[in-house]
Amino acid sequence: MPGWHDATAKLEAAGKLQTVGIIQEQHPNRARLFMQWKRMDWPILVDSLDLLEVAVVPITLLVDEHGVVRKVSAKPGDLTDFLARDFEPPAGTASDGEHREIAKKSPPVKLSELLPPEGLSGAELAAAWRTHARALFRWGGLGKLDATVEAFEKAVELEPDDGATRFQLGVALRRRYDSPSRREGDFQGAVDQWTRALDLDPNQYIWRRRVQQYGPRLAKPYPFYDWVDQARDEIRARGETPVELAAEPGGAEIASPAKDFNVVADLAEPDSGGRILRDERGFIRVESTVVPGAVRAGDPARLHFAFRPNAAILAHWNNEAEDLEVWLEPPPGWEVDQRLVTIANPPELVSQETRTVEVEVRSPKSASGSFTVPAYALYYVCEDVKGTCLYRRQDFSVELRVE
Repeated sequence: MPGWHDATAKLEAAGKLQTVGIIQEQHPNRARLFMQWKRMDWPILVDSLDLLEVAVVPITLLVDEHGVVRKVSAKPGDLTDFLARDFEPPAGTASDGEHREIAKKSPPVKLSELLPPEGLSGAELAAAWRTHARALFRWGGLGKLDATVEAFEKAVELEPDDGATRFQLGVALRRRYDSPSRREGDFQGAVDQWTRALDLDPNQYIWRRRVQQYGPRLAKPYPFYDWVDQARDEIRARGETPVELAAEPGGAEIASPAKDFNVVADLAEPDSGGRILRDERGFIRVESTVVPGAVRAGDPARLHFAFRPNAAILAHWNNEAEDLEVWLEPPPGWEVDQRLVTIANPPELVSQETRTVEVEVRSPKSASGSFTVPAYALYYVCEDVKGTCLYRRQDFSVELRVE
């Protein structure tokens, strides 16, 4: 995009060209931040569901004054001939005034009117649920996320081998995961749907990148969002306020690709004797996600762990004590890049933020079936605002599948 911006800025300023971008980004505000950083003021349309069904990007189209696509996969050098021509409108093309009259006669459609009508079955019913789910995703807002997921799930149940619908269900699940309506398992569900979609159609570039965005470094083509901090610094240096992001990229999303699976030298296990009292009250909730959900023998996976204070009992981190520590005990023959991970406390005395830990594991070349990776976390946590502060251990595990 920056290359096209440089090539077309003068033409746009002269009124000879209008550029519009379409992105398939899961988190559109990240594209807004990038546009602000590069000082590109194009209108940007969002197609998170990949409704355009493009398998690869970028695709550049030259569209004439009548809305007719005149060239696909265009290059900046094609603009000279394109702009020098006046194109005739296709036969039967309506005028702007006629379009406005048609729009006036078309009443707005309510989301409830897009529910599947009675009497449908099979492919027709699947298509109707898919249409309803897409409408809810685009226009229903955060309050309709549960209904959106349910509608996509019904479409997938009716047509389990439709890769596009599975991809879109994954997008809806990840959107709910990033919202206040998050449900445990949403992130893993999204990854599993994207992975299954890619199994059904391995030629889909966008679907593959979505899995790689959260996956292991050995499978990464590039770091996806390592530019964010630089963009913010340069935007602030210009006296501007950077676009706020709804979901901060981190961990896998900014990690650089790796050519080798590097293992950090083992450190001493922090509670080898298991003497620390367990968190029986559930002060901290732990959620794990494996990307990809299943690997081939000898391949790596990235494990995502989210640690959230239990809001129901007003639990919060005690940051005056030691840092959060996470210990993993991989099965025999498995490799893990870090068995012990430490997350430093923030400067606030108490806090309630979600803390995330990401590690990578690699299966043995002879592995097959399901495996369990035991782990535990050690942390200082407090009950309520003036409640007791405790040092606790929580045991948990994550399931790995090798196919």
